[in-house]
Amino acid sequence: MRKLPLVLTAAGLAAAAPAVAPTAAWAADLTVSVELPRISSASYHRPYVAVWIEKPDQSTAQTLAVWYQQTRNNEGDGKDWLKDLRTWWRKGGRAMTMPADGVSGPTKAPGRHSVTVPAARLRNLPAGQYNIVVEAARELGGREVVRVPFRWGAANTAAGTGSTELGAVRVAVTR
Repeated sequence: MRKLPLVLTAAGLAAAAPAVAPTAAWAADLTVSVELPRISSASYHRPYVAVWIEKPDQSTAQTLAVWYQQTRNNEGDGKDWLKDLRTWWRKGGRAMTMPADGVSGPTKAPGRHSVTVPAARLRNLPAGQYNIVVEAARELGGREVVRVPFRWGAANTAAGTGSTELGAVRVAVTR
């Protein structure tokens, strides 16, 4: 079988450009801001938190962050309690190996914290409607899940609010 050389003219390149351009246009960073409220309690423990992208059918597209108790030498590590993040755990958390590079980190104190995910890490996510889901669970405390719908593929912002374990949750897709 004889191989023919591929010759691409200026007209052929212009015709191919629209097929390539949308992918480059989708390249965007995703920033999720999570507020952990200050809770007055005699025995306050920092919450475990999971942040992930969920498809409209509520299947998990990608875990973005998991904050849990970590120790220097992994003795007494809090991995055993990740299952208290029940929604995340059932949707794929149990299949993850912790610590996960670029995803897991230590628990956070009350205040506003953000997770920024570069476009390169989300390159396989097709444009469309998704939810950012944030789940928090606290020892001797409550558990809460907040879903914030957003559109991947165009610059936009969205927000949601928790009522007990989570405060404001903000999502920003930027170019």
